[in-house]
Amino acid sequence: MSYNTIKYEVTPDKVALVTINRPDALNAFTLEMCQEFEHVWEAIMADDNVNSVVLSAAPGRAFSTGADVKQNDPNTADRWYEKDPGESLGPRSNRMWKPVVCAVHGLCCGGAFYWLNEVDIIICSEDAQFFDPHVSYGMVSAAEPIGMSYKMPLQEVMRMILLGNDERMSAETAQRVGLVSEILPEDKLRDRAYELAAKIANKPPAAVQGSVRAIWESLDLPRQAAVTLGLRHCKIGNALGAEQMDVAAARKQSKAYEVR
Repeated sequence: MSYNTIKYEVTPDKVALVTINRPDALNAFTLEMCQEFEHVWEAIMADDNVNSVVLSAAPGRAFSTGADVKQNDPNTADRWYEKDPGESLGPRSNRMWKPVVCAVHGLCCGGAFYWLNEVDIIICSEDAQFFDPHVSYGMVSAAEPIGMSYKMPLQEVMRMILLGNDERMSAETAQRVGLVSEILPEDKLRDRAYELAAKIANKPPAAVQGSVRAIWESLDLPRQAAVTLGLRHCKIGNALGAEQMDVAAARKQSKAYEVR
């Protein structure tokens, strides 16, 4: 597949590598990129040669600075039919349930959280900085922080939103508040993301994808309804996962593990 704003490849380990690729524009997203992400998530969902995904950005100053403010407003003039262009960026908005490991470097702000809010594991480089500048420019910050509130404590979300350009969250603070799970030197970041994704890809895909879907869909439900839905996923996915299971490999893998 050929794209203008992203790079895409699939490795022999059944890992898809998706790279945001507008480094000269700080990897800001455009309407074209939104459309390409919508396409690539659908392609990944349909590809049996992909079991997990690494999402990263082209090297440079930023993972992404959000929407490219130089592009035209993609919304229709009819306000009742507006569509948030950022909803095309994330895997879950596109109902793609294969797990995604996200590697963040440099500046990560504003609309970049459309990606962070919908991935499963986030790791970052030591130089990563997270912030949301909307209110500093007189703009309401809503979609991104609402998504963030499912990943971070509300007080931390509110502090990021209300301080705008006056404060940036460091990699260390992002780990402390639970936004990222690991910090690495930038030259090791992408290799580590791939290592994690490859380990996930080696597991029975029905079990992995069923787990991802059950957990994400539970976020929109009351507790008991979420548990009930989760049990339905177990009934569907466990039999499929057992068929995909390599028992010998699993026993070998159980003896080799990291302590984090």
